[in-house]
Amino acid sequence: MPRHSQTVVPATNLVQWNGSFKDLTGVVRNFTMVGADPAKSNATTTVTVYLIPIKMVYGKNNGNRTFDPNKDKYPGWNVSVTKAILASPIFQSVVDFKQGGTDLGKTQYIDALQRANFWEFVQKNTRYHVLLGKPTILPEQTIDVSHSEGVVGKEWGWTVGLMDINAMDSILQTYISKFNQIQPNTLPIFFTHDIYLTSDGACCYGGYHSANGGQPGGQTYIYAGSIDFHLYHGQFVKGEDTVTFSHEIGEWMDDPFIDNSVSCQDNSILEVGDPLVDHDYEYLVNGFKYHLQDLVFMPYFGAPKKTSLHGWYSFQKGDETHVCPGQ
Repeated sequence: MPRHSQTVVPATNLVQWNGSFKDLTGVVRNFTMVGADPAKSNATTTVTVYLIPIKMVYGKNNGNRTFDPNKDKYPGWNVSVTKAILASPIFQSVVDFKQGGTDLGKTQYIDALQRANFWEFVQKNTRYHVLLGKPTILPEQTIDVSHSEGVVGKEWGWTVGLMDINAMDSILQTYISKFNQIQPNTLPIFFTHDIYLTSDGACCYGGYHSANGGQPGGQTYIYAGSIDFHLYHGQFVKGEDTVTFSHEIGEWMDDPFIDNSVSCQDNSILEVGDPLVDHDYEYLVNGFKYHLQDLVFMPYFGAPKKTSLHGWYSFQKGDETHVCPGQ
């Protein structure tokens, strides 16, 4: 497993742009997103990414089990969870995304989403991309989960580790401080295998994105769980393989500082993943099936329909055919 030395990266801001739209209620909504302005730029933005695998250890009093993405494998796969994630359409340009007859290019999933999201401009600015750089794997971190923080249990028909979301985030904050490579212009992604987070004892949270500080200089980061794919009562399990990665990175791209407010009854901020949780699609890459979640476009939040590809409300036609409640 590659390692990275503790080199100091200059503290600069995340590449970001500001825009606005008048929603269907007549309110002007301002927003900040990752990358360059697609209406003004015809270039590629590449964000430095650090992946930090987290080994979760549960002792005799709370499950007696270890979940290790560097050693565990998805059922039927011959590589570790960490290597499988690295080879996925999240980080590799291995899928030629064609939506509704329009070729968005052979690129990463979230880049294809963003290109389609602002197709009004990107169809002319054809070299516009917002890409995740080749991830650097930082040293795996180990969390010895106390009984008060979590236990091993059964969720969605699968044996998983559970941990309180606040306890997890408190620990992740120490890791952000530990690695001096992590700076505001980079994206650290912490990830686990077969772990769900809980809040006040309630399960299940697959991941989240957050920021230490506001725009433009705050440190953004992501936690993403990765669950073994299986069917439970005929439905996909919650958060299988790279689903949570697609959800959280998509939301980070369009609302990195969690402050893009919208007029939706189902969403107070511009969270492109929440409206379509459990709307997942399979993509075959090198013989392995990856699962990626559908995500909504700007018109869902009341932006003009001409903004997005074909005037759609989401990346997968038919998953969302209306504006959000409240528009």
